[in-house]
Amino acid sequence: MNDLNTDTHHFSAQVYYEDTDHSGVVYHANYLKFFERAREDIIGVDVLADMWHSQEIGFAVYKINLGYHDGAVFGDLLDIKTTWKKEGDYRVIFFHEAWRPNAAKPAVSCTLELVCLGPNKKLIPIPDLNFLN
Repeated sequence: MNDLNTDTHHFSAQVYYEDTDHSGVVYHANYLKFFERAREDIIGVDVLADMWHSQEIGFAVYKINLGYHDGAVFGDLLDIKTTWKKEGDYRVIFFHEAWRPNAAKPAVSCTLELVCLGPNKKLIPIPDLNFLN
């Protein structure tokens, strides 16, 4: 499967004071946390926990590209919009956008590539997971 998932997944991320820097804008690295939570929501925390505990399988970020366009601020409820595609047997690419309420453009856009690691942190093919079908 190398086709882009046509459904956009939506995940709400509340911006708390702790997410911001001294200027009240979301600290740049915290968008990665919002995107991680969206991916966990897509895959399923139970699925990820079972993979880890029963098979010692997990995901690792292989590559990431971020674009910062319009900083979110304390109090915003962000809509994290995500699509994805499986790229060969070893990689899933996620396309994330963090949208502020009523915005004309995303606050942040992200292309993130994941690979699957098995026991001893060896690269393995991505298992057949529901979100990839």
